[in-house]
Amino acid sequence: MFYFFPMRVKGNPARGRGVQSNAVGRFERHGREAVDDGWDIEEDLPPLRTEVTEEVARSIITRNTSPDISFDRSLNPYRGCEHGCVYCFARPSHAYLGLSPGLDFETRLIARPNAAEVLEAELRRPSYRCDTIAIGTNTDAYQPIERDRCIMRGVLEVLQTFRRPVGIATKGTLIERDVDILAEMGQAGLARVGISVTTLQADLARKMEPRVPSPVRRLRAIEVLAKAGVPVRVMLSPLVPGLTDHELEGIVAAARDAGAVAASMIPIRLPREVADLWQEWLAEHYPERRGRVMSKLRDMHGGKPYEAEFGKRMRGEGIWAELLQQRFKRAVRAAGLAERLPPLRRDLFAVPLARGDQLALF
Repeated sequence: MFYFFPMRVKGNPARGRGVQSNAVGRFERHGREAVDDGWDIEEDLPPLRTEVTEEVARSIITRNTSPDISFDRSLNPYRGCEHGCVYCFARPSHAYLGLSPGLDFETRLIARPNAAEVLEAELRRPSYRCDTIAIGTNTDAYQPIERDRCIMRGVLEVLQTFRRPVGIATKGTLIERDVDILAEMGQAGLARVGISVTTLQADLARKMEPRVPSPVRRLRAIEVLAKAGVPVRVMLSPLVPGLTDHELEGIVAAARDAGAVAASMIPIRLPREVADLWQEWLAEHYPERRGRVMSKLRDMHGGKPYEAEFGKRMRGEGIWAELLQQRFKRAVRAAGLAERLPPLRRDLFAVPLARGDQLALF
C-alpha cells in the first residue's frame, strides 16, 4: 500500500546528498510517495539536515563467517554514513532499523557513544581470543560526525592499551587526527589502514561520493600515514566498469607515489536497494553511459546487476571480470605494490589491570 502526499516544491532539498530518493525499507508495510496535485501553494523545502540519535550498545564486536572475507570480527561506531556514497553496499542495512537505504542512510545516523567502554569490557572477558578486528567494513568510522563525537578515537585508545591488532578502512581524512596512535601501533605491527580512492576526477567524485574528501586530499592522507610508519593499502573499491575502470593504472601509480605499500580492488556491488539507487544516479548524472555501465555489470553477474553468491560478489565472473583482475594484477606488479600483507601481530595482546585490581606479587 502507498500513501501519497500532495505537495508542490521548488529547489532540491537533497542537494549535496548522494541519492535523491527515499523509498521505504523492504520490511515496511506501507510506501510513501510525494505527488503534485496542482492545489498546494508552491514552496521551498528546507535542505536536508543530518540527524544523529544515540544508541546504547550492549555489544560492539560483530562476528561473521563469510568465506570470502579475510576477517571474522568487526566494529562499527556508527550506523548510517554521512559520506553519502551512492554505491555504498551497506545502504540496505538501514532497512533493519525501519529506515530507508536512500536518503535516510546518509541523513539519519545512529552513534554508539559507549563503544569504547563496551569494547573494553568485551576484551576483558576470560573467553576472549585475540585476532585482528576490522573497522569501517560497513560504515565509515571517520565520517564527518566523528569530528565532534570522537567515538573512534576512544575505540583506538582501548585497542592501543590492550595491544589489539586492528585494520581500518576509510575514505575520511579525519584519520590524520589519530596518527599519533596509529603510528605507534603501525610500527609495532598492530595496525594498518586502507584508504579508498575510487577515481582521480574531482567532479566525478563529488557527484558519486558528495561528502567525501577529494581524491587529492585522500592521496595526501596516504602520504601522512605512510610517513608516520603506518602501512597503507589503497583500495580501488568500487571500480566501475564503463565509468572509472580506465583510471585503474593511474590510481595505483598515484597511491604508490603517495606512499601506499599495497593495493586491492573490488568492482562495484549493487545489493538489494542499491541497484535501483545506482541506476537512478546514472540516469541523472551520466545518462549517456548508463547502458554501457549496466551492460558490463550484467555481463559480470550472469545477466543480473549483482550476484550475491560467496566467491562471486567481490569479483564477478566472465570476460569483463577477468580482464579487470588481469589489469589490476599487472598494475600492482608494475607499481611494486603488494596484494597481500603479512598478518598483524597477535602475540602482543595483553589485558591491562583494571582500576582497583591488585598487582601480582611475582
